[in-house]
Amino acid sequence: MVFKINIGHKGKSWKLETEADFLIGKTIGEKINGKELKADLEGYELEITGGSDIAGFPLSKDVEGLGLKRVLLKKGWGMRIAKPKGLRLRKTVRGKQISNSVSQINLKVVKEGSKKLEEIFPDQNKPKEVKQENPNQKEQEASA
Repeated sequence: MVFKINIGHKGKSWKLETEADFLIGKTIGEKINGKELKADLEGYELEITGGSDIAGFPLSKDVEGLGLKRVLLKKGWGMRIAKPKGLRLRKTVRGKQISNSVSQINLKVVKEGSKKLEEIFPDQNKPKEVKQENPNQKEQEASA
C-alpha cells in the first residue's frame, strides 16, 4: 500500500510517497523514527497527527479501532462557523488506527535531525517563478 505522507514543520509541509508497511497498526499520537520512512530522515522523530482514508474520511483520535463510525460532533470537520447554539451533527470518521484503507498520513516533526528538510526535499517549497508576458505578444494576438 502506497501512503501519501505529509510532514509538517514550522509552517511548511513536505510531501513523500512511500510503501511503509511498518505504519500499519500505528495510531494517532504515536512517535516514529524518520529513518524508517526514508534514509535521509536519520535523526528525525515524527509524530502521527492525523490522516484520511481512500474515500476522504478523516482519522479521528477519539474513535478506537480502524473502522468507520458515525459520531455526533459539536465542532470539527464540516461544521459551519456560524451555527445555531446547541447544534450537533452526525459525521462519519475513521478510527485512529492506520490500516490498508488509509491513503494519507499527516506527521509533525518532534525532533530534528542533522540534515534540514530543505536539503532532503530540494524540489519542494521553492518560490514559484513568475512568467513575464511579452507586451508585443498581446498586440500580435489582437491584430490576428
